[in-house]
Amino acid sequence: MRFYRTRHAHTSGIDLHARTMYVCVVDAAGKVLLHRDMATDPAAFLAAIEPYREDLVVGVECIFTWYWLADLCEREGIAFVLGHALYMKAIHGTKSKNDKIDAHKIAVLLAGGMMPKAYVYPCGMRATRDLLRRRLHLVRKRGQLLAHIENTHHQHNLARPGGRIASRSNREGLGIGFADVSTAKTVEVDVALLDSYDDILRDLELFLVRRTKQLDAGAFHRLRSVPGIGKILAMTILYEIHDIGRFDRVQEFASYARLVKGTKSSAGKKHGTSGGRMGNVHLKWAFSEAAVLFIAKCEKGKALRERLKRKHGAGKSLSILAHKLGRAVYYMLARRQPFDLDRFLATN
Repeated sequence: MRFYRTRHAHTSGIDLHARTMYVCVVDAAGKVLLHRDMATDPAAFLAAIEPYREDLVVGVECIFTWYWLADLCEREGIAFVLGHALYMKAIHGTKSKNDKIDAHKIAVLLAGGMMPKAYVYPCGMRATRDLLRRRLHLVRKRGQLLAHIENTHHQHNLARPGGRIASRSNREGLGIGFADVSTAKTVEVDVALLDSYDDILRDLELFLVRRTKQLDAGAFHRLRSVPGIGKILAMTILYEIHDIGRFDRVQEFASYARLVKGTKSSAGKKHGTSGGRMGNVHLKWAFSEAAVLFIAKCEKGKALRERLKRKHGAGKSLSILAHKLGRAVYYMLARRQPFDLDRFLATN
């Protein structure tokens, strides 16, 4: 956990919503100078904080509406801090809770150096990262359609024609054989949607690859040197990390990628693990997929997995392999070097 420790003459805490925001400004002594509910209007916000602009820092909890406020503060030269929602227990655990109280608590946490920081992803790359996340959402919807077609055939004890229906060439004849015309129409609709998803995803992936190569073609190709990491996983890892330099140690990166769990201990005794939901879920997904594909694409990777499996069990062996791949990626990006399989295996 990282805290914002820089002191300022004025500190603003904002309880931000989609259409309204409660703004609180306190001075260095903790005296409330402004406490106001207002619309989420940039001009109104700048007018409200104008008397306190000299040495001002603005803090807000990390919810989905923070983009515009972070960009506004960057343009105006105002320090901005994004609070980590899961760490900000002081806001969520009180007896009474409303926008006014929350705004004041954010200001006090920030002024006192106790504001847990989340990463403010830069505006220039944020839209492409979000588009990449949207692609994953569309892929999962496509997978639901494939599963629905398979299940519909099983429900009626019919063998679907052709090979894997994930390929468009194998969808010929789907829907034939159903006695009920409505069931046949259901499959027809699913197939039409699948064709549309295929076209959309193909164009989207071409666009994303071009954008990624413009961003950092070297890092993109270095990531693809890892067996099992293809275009999509390389783009996901690159955009979710943004700058590997923001992690001082490989342990910090592994924690952020959800590749390790936190521990609870007191008086020398361990009380289990914690923090499973803290970190980047997209990096966790990417490295979990990479571990499975690493085994499929690399014979030496299969042998490594078997050794880990004998020692730790099937499930934990994949988690360990994902963690080791995450560490390898950290050093590849930090040192600007391609993947070295022999070196990777020598450390395992």
